Amino acid sequence: MPIIFLSPSTQQWNPYYSGGNEEEYMNYLADRMEPYLRSSGIDFVRNDPAREVTGAIADSNKGNYDAHIALHSNAGGGEYAGKLRGIDIYYAPGSEDGERLASIIADNLKKIYPLPEKVRPLSTTSLGEVTQTRATAILAELGYHDNPEDVAWLKSNLTPIARNLVESLTEYFGIPFILPGPVRKGIVATDGSGLNIRNFPSLKGTIIGSAPNRAAVTVYGQTGDWYVIRYGGITGYVNKNFIRIKQ
Repeated sequence: MPIIFLSPSTQQWNPYYSGGNEEEYMNYLADRMEPYLRSSGIDFVRNDPAREVTGAIADSNKGNYDAHIALHSNAGGGEYAGKLRGIDIYYAPGSEDGERLASIIADNLKKIYPLPEKVRPLSTTSLGEVTQTRATAILAELGYHDNPEDVAWLKSNLTPIARNLVESLTEYFGIPFILPGPVRKGIVATDGSGLNIRNFPSLKGTIIGSAPNRAAVTVYGQTGDWYVIRYGGITGYVNKNFIRIKQ
């Protein structure tokens, strides 16, 4: 199953037009992404705000992540302060996977941002979180925090933005998007054999692990006859007919 490094901004010195700051609101956004990530079977590690951007890059590169997702907001500055609007999704030039991920995210954000013509994927050589990370990376500038209209949109749409971003990730990884529900505890109930954990909700999915009969598992989501579960450090899909939900 996919695992991402989720890296909300550490730039607390960037104030928002109507109060708050970039680090604060990008972490609010990451918080709202977490239930959608879990229910859809995407594992994640969050950055440590105290380590700032260089630490985030180093920590990301220590792991084996399928994507590095940096969450930011922009500012016009100078003569453009408060005058600019739009969303830019940055990727490293020459990264086909980065460009594909950025394009998917941009296309989906156009559906919820009030000025879809101002949402675009862009390559960059100046942002370390896309050029210095081993994993496929994007950096999302989700509007301008010195623009009152963009700040109002961002603050009032944190949950829809979070859902939209995770929908884009599931599209990129080729797995179902699953709405979060209550996190439940379950018990494996087989004829005594182990229960296969797969990387896709189908018998054609690759087996990535096994849970023994009577093992306790955590159930994060459901798609059709398949649960998204976590067991023994593995996240994947199992047939729901072999899980007894604890009441």
